[in-house]
Amino acid sequence: MSDQEDERCFGEYQCPKCKRKWMSGNSWADMGQECIKCHINVLAHKQTPLEKPDGLDKSDLKKEHLQHLCEKCQQLGQNCRDRRRARW
Repeated sequence: MSDQEDERCFGEYQCPKCKRKWMSGNSWADMGQECIKCHINVLAHKQTPLEKPDGLDKSDLKKEHLQHLCEKCQQLGQNCRDRRRARW
């Protein structure tokens, strides 16, 4: 497994059905997030390490993470933010 697969990253998503776009600081390699509108699993089309210097790729831990839409949370059975350095 590569380091990226073991680390949360910043992901950019676009639903192929409704074209809704969103960004998330709770993105994982090969793990999708469900479109809140269409209820289909969507993989990120772009992923970058968290906390890039430009400020856009930071995870806001005050913002609620919708665990029921996150494939990684469903796999773990808990909030994926609680497993920052875990190895699978």
